[in-house]
Amino acid sequence: MRARRTRRTARLLAVTAVAALCALGLTAPASAADTPPPGANDWSCKPDSTHPQPVVLVNGTFKTSYENWLTLSPALAQAGYCVFSFEYGDLETAPIPDSAAELRDFVNAVLGATGAKRVDIVGHSQGGMMPRYYVKFLGGATKVDDLVGIVPSNHGTSNPLALAAGATVCPSCVDQTAGSDFLQRLNSDPETPVGPDYTAIATRYDEVVLPYTSAFLDGPAAHVTNVLLQDRCPLDITEHDQAPKSPLVEQWVLNALGRKGPADPAFVPRCVSTG
Repeated sequence: MRARRTRRTARLLAVTAVAALCALGLTAPASAADTPPPGANDWSCKPDSTHPQPVVLVNGTFKTSYENWLTLSPALAQAGYCVFSFEYGDLETAPIPDSAAELRDFVNAVLGATGAKRVDIVGHSQGGMMPRYYVKFLGGATKVDDLVGIVPSNHGTSNPLALAAGATVCPSCVDQTAGSDFLQRLNSDPETPVGPDYTAIATRYDEVVLPYTSAFLDGPAAHVTNVLLQDRCPLDITEHDQAPKSPLVEQWVLNALGRKGPADPAFVPRCVSTG
């Protein structure tokens, strides 16, 4: 009897946690799974001299690639990039080291298909942080030119929903809880290993990655740029879930990908709020 009550309680907690995440806009309909966003996964695409690195898009926790990149993927393709996306980690709930291994394999497939030497990675939330594990521990430092994190969970979150979900349906949520063993290992020196250039884009109105400053990275200015959207556009009220679809974020992403080094800290975007 006690075992049945425990199982019922666990199921209830799982439903409650997922419902709470839905309320924050962190889930997507299963029907969109395995459908690439517009502009992505043309495996015949060959990078040109102006856009030499294909772009790999990495979606966030509980997100499908289609939903996450519905806006940014076609914008990058229209700008001339070969764009690729994939699904990973059981809707991104698997332990993050396992998902990073899936990213490693996908990057290898992209490099093999395109003939490129390196890729650029643009990721949202977990998708902006998880590639750092690939870079640091799985050989990605020689295969990634730019890593652009959109509201990335680089130092985790103090949001209690992360731990609630992690206790039931989401090991990656435990990994993304501030102070987790995983994050302590990931952020041990060096936090930004030599290889890629790093751009971390945050918003003051992030309601998921708390505090929003946990998105930022430590490293030399030549290779690391931290962007707070409101520093350039004080009236912008973009939130966590909106960020990948924000025209303001798109400008920062294109700036980071289109130059040597990370995003230009002096870049002045056109202020367009998605709030």
